[in-house]
Amino acid sequence: MPTISVGRDRLFAAIGQTYTQEEFEDLCFRFGIELDDVTTEKAIIRKEKHLEEEEDGDDEEVIYKIEVPANRYDLLCLEGIAQALRIFNGLQEMPTYKVVNISRKSMIKMHVKPETSSIRPYVLCAVLRGIKFDEVTYNSFIDLQDKLHQNICRRRTLVAIGTHDLDTLHGPFTYEALPPSSINFVPLKQEKHFRADELMGFYKSDLKLKKFLHIIENSPVFPVIYDYKRTVLSLPPIINGAHSAITLKTKNVFIECTATDLTKAKIVLNTVVTTFSEYCERKFEIEPVEVIYSNGKSVVYPDLSFYNMEVPLSYITGAIGVPLEADEVTSLLNRMQLCAEQSVSGDSNSNITVSVPPTRNDVLHPCDVMEDVAIAYGYNNVKDITIAKGYNVSKGRAVSLKPLRLEEFSHLIRLEMAMCGFTEVMSFILCSLNDNFAMLNHEGDRSNAVIIENPRSSENETARTSLMPGILKTVGQNKGHPKPIKIFEVGDIVLLDETTDVGATNRRQLAALYCGATAGYEIIHGLVERIMLVIGLVPPDDNTTFYLKPSDDPEFVMGTQASIIYKGKRIGTSGIVHPEVLNKFDIPDPCAYFELSIQCFF
Repeated sequence: MPTISVGRDRLFAAIGQTYTQEEFEDLCFRFGIELDDVTTEKAIIRKEKHLEEEEDGDDEEVIYKIEVPANRYDLLCLEGIAQALRIFNGLQEMPTYKVVNISRKSMIKMHVKPETSSIRPYVLCAVLRGIKFDEVTYNSFIDLQDKLHQNICRRRTLVAIGTHDLDTLHGPFTYEALPPSSINFVPLKQEKHFRADELMGFYKSDLKLKKFLHIIENSPVFPVIYDYKRTVLSLPPIINGAHSAITLKTKNVFIECTATDLTKAKIVLNTVVTTFSEYCERKFEIEPVEVIYSNGKSVVYPDLSFYNMEVPLSYITGAIGVPLEADEVTSLLNRMQLCAEQSVSGDSNSNITVSVPPTRNDVLHPCDVMEDVAIAYGYNNVKDITIAKGYNVSKGRAVSLKPLRLEEFSHLIRLEMAMCGFTEVMSFILCSLNDNFAMLNHEGDRSNAVIIENPRSSENETARTSLMPGILKTVGQNKGHPKPIKIFEVGDIVLLDETTDVGATNRRQLAALYCGATAGYEIIHGLVERIMLVIGLVPPDDNTTFYLKPSDDPEFVMGTQASIIYKGKRIGTSGIVHPEVLNKFDIPDPCAYFELSIQCFF
């Protein structure tokens, strides 16, 4: 989940109350977020540069690192967290966001050319008038955009945000798609003009921007936004123009979001304008912009309308297991930034009418409303509940729930492994690059790995691509245990997968290891045969279900290893672990190991 760094003193000033660390941790818990770490700016810099620890001065600003839910985009900055906690504590009413009521003739216009449909078809805009920045709020404004880019925007592939000093520009604006050689401008933080195709090469050495180049660099046309005088505002999703860069002196901010996903673009635009309209001369008012397409269709953004839903009171109280009155539920929901009031349905059952504001786009279903009631009521206050049946969230009636097939199957596999005399272990899904690759003699093979860009430590550099590092580390740290050591793990690995929206996928694996003086391939081979027999895959003569095939994986000894083949595809490996690998993990005894995918059996 995202972690937000905020200055403690400024946060407390924004909330309107001061707390001890313990009191603030309790407040975070009650609201559904977590104080993850307490540090200082100097300590963060030392950690990033791997410098030695030193005592911080008394005047050093304390930084709170707060972990927030991944779908609460309104909490990705100090302003959002402070406002939410003020409302939760009853120190502030929920603000009413308004779109300035002006005629379409007076609105700023954004004209969209048809060529943009081939690369980045949507653009949404809005204006924040009379905004006042200081250094802290300016940095928070930039940080929110970065957090959104990393989160809902999926590293700018779905949405890219551009913010500009409106007073340096002349409307109306146009959104176009042109050959890169015909786009020429001075990019942000530069002093000379570049053609767009030259920028692709220029930014390949930029640590921050190079990871976004792939989004457009192979396209015959690049998206670009111009003002009336053909001044370039931005080359989305790469870089803004230097001409319209916002500064501490900026008073009027023009915001544009280009996108391939219209729904997410609306969420992003609403998040930015609602969060920072607090600093406008007329608080919580946003000026709209008309976006006009080549077919004559026009849309006015932002859309700050409320989304209404009816939620049965019986559903809320039944799911939580606490007999709450309607007025109690509405009060709790108002603390969670949801406008709620009691209504009565035709069959005399009490309903709660919930108006979801544009800041709470995470509320999509009655179960989200129920969850907010439970959070505001306090999980610690929910006691002595016996859950005999599940709850059908779509209709509010009690039904029997069934576990996922994969979880049922994993449970059966665990039982079978235990009956074979093996003990289950659980290792971390994150590990170091060294453990995952070099320690297994796979120094150069990282093509399928999900690598963490900014890990908290060297032990969290990548998501494991095999269960083997964790199991070998477990043996290495328990080598004094009586032999043989017989352990197994059923857990997930993570692999890159371009077919998913997040670019990666989890795969459920089974792995087992036998460590002892008598560890031979026949032991692990027999265990594989046993698991396949239980699954119902007794190998026939024609090898149409599963069979073993000689392999040459570097983590095993040559001649005593095999690939596990199922329906013509390799689903796992087995063999005697190579002595070099054992030495790296400080394991003195021979080990036999196998690992296979159990997800392939569905």
